[in-house]
Amino acid sequence: MHIVNRRRFGQGVAAALALGAGHSAHAQTPPSWRELPTTPYNGKQDDIAFVNPDTGWYGNGAGKLYRTVDGGETWTQIWDQPGTFIRALGFIDAQTGFLGNVGVGYYPNVADTRPLYRTDDGGRSWTPVVADNIGVVAGVCGIDIVREQRIFQGALRTETIIHAAGRVGGPAAMLRSVDGGETWSVLDLNAHAGMILDVKFFDAAHGLVCAASASDLSQANALILRTSDGGATWQEAYRSSRAFENCWKMSFPSRNVGYATVQNYAEGASARVIVKTTDGGHSWRELPLVDDARVRTFGIGFVDENWGWVGATTGGFETRDGGAHWSAADLGRAVNKIRIVRDSARARAFAIGVSVRRLDLAV
Repeated sequence: MHIVNRRRFGQGVAAALALGAGHSAHAQTPPSWRELPTTPYNGKQDDIAFVNPDTGWYGNGAGKLYRTVDGGETWTQIWDQPGTFIRALGFIDAQTGFLGNVGVGYYPNVADTRPLYRTDDGGRSWTPVVADNIGVVAGVCGIDIVREQRIFQGALRTETIIHAAGRVGGPAAMLRSVDGGETWSVLDLNAHAGMILDVKFFDAAHGLVCAASASDLSQANALILRTSDGGATWQEAYRSSRAFENCWKMSFPSRNVGYATVQNYAEGASARVIVKTTDGGHSWRELPLVDDARVRTFGIGFVDENWGWVGATTGGFETRDGGAHWSAADLGRAVNKIRIVRDSARARAFAIGVSVRRLDLAV
């Protein structure tokens, strides 16, 4: 019988990074992604967010936040709060954004108990989000922002819907705003999952979470839950058949087609899979990624329904046929988040892990 403590995820990542140094997923990697000049950080960095191909932010577990206005060619540190672990980022525009803190009791040197912050000056200053029953949300691992057009009193208007969910190791809870972050409610999902690692909503009603069935990793299956009523009720859309697993991150290049990474921490296991949906998250099927015990998957991002990447401890993987086949990609190691950013003139992909990299795409 395996015994797992609450820090196993972090220890496993550190060990796998050390093991994976110098090891690529395959023999050859196409020279597509370019590493950007950033401040060195000892470990995996978790999120990067852009509002256009030039303006973006990234943060790390030391509580440092950086901003670029030239697509990552240069970065300026604009915020520093030791004791805060910047786990997730999401911005409405160049001024207003949200920062998720992983919270205390899981990683060392984290003292900040506030799960979510808001900025209205481009990230230079941050104010803790306030909500009734916010103590249920111990930390945040994923932030999702979606805009929805509605007719209100005969006029068409756009509303911004925000979800901030967490966390690794539990508990499973979510902050929700349907008015651009002005007011918040709390959704307690502990009856449905042991932890939440990512969140994706298509509109105010329909959404998904990447999760694990238990907070004890030795008892956990990878889990995806879906809602069609704004989180009032949840149904299982996918559950793996193996213990020591969670569903880590997801990417939806279209409304119907989406992908998610499945992490496996079982000793001796080597088969790595992702999951794919073609019906908007109602059902999922497993696709093989690689058979290699050294690989632990993290982030996932797709440009369209067929072309995308997975980040892992040993390097990256790329598919051009919707996950049927995979080859090596020079994303860098331990990429936790992949963002695709477009405007009328340009399209770029950004990947953050041990380093930050960029791929310039054809519009």
